[in-house]
Amino acid sequence: MTAAPAASPGLALASASPRRLDLLRQIGLVPDRVAPADIDETPLRDERPGQLALRLAVQKGEAARAGVAGMFVISADTVVAVGRRILPKAETVEEARACLRLLSGRKHDVLTGVAVFAPDGRRASRLVEARVALKRLSHVDVEGYIGSEEWRGKAGGYAIQGLAGGFVTGISGSYSAIVGLPLHETAALLEGVGFPIARRWGKSA
Repeated sequence: MTAAPAASPGLALASASPRRLDLLRQIGLVPDRVAPADIDETPLRDERPGQLALRLAVQKGEAARAGVAGMFVISADTVVAVGRRILPKAETVEEARACLRLLSGRKHDVLTGVAVFAPDGRRASRLVEARVALKRLSHVDVEGYIGSEEWRGKAGGYAIQGLAGGFVTGISGSYSAIVGLPLHETAALLEGVGFPIARRWGKSA
């Protein structure tokens, strides 16, 4: 008698972001648990944007692991920066307006850190960098986008997968990383710590 295949290990996402959930579904992965981690995201003194993104990704995963014992965990964080200047995840109209005015007509960096954790304690992480250019934004552009509320909680005060996609004149690097989760790198990291991605595809409906 042929033995039944072993159950696929559980997968948890340390984020409540619907964008990251949608991205994972795109590559056939539906987390068994969503376990957002509440951590202090304040940059450290002299911390570079990429260092911040990777540190927060790792810390979010570490914070989430305690509540999802026995599961693989994915965590990520995205930072928007102009040079070494880290832009906020806009929560107020003033923050969003300041971000949009700063980004208007120029290129900026989007840095996403991703980390994966195996149940046995193994961890792998990577920083993925992309570059985005926005058109010069008019007053009408800025105020219209502010009125959409789409910017709220978004790094740099905009969401490339939404209305602000109409402002983008060029992209260099991973589009999925700009949205919030670099898919190729995430899949590679998961496989590297032993997560059987292909065995999950039948459960992705």
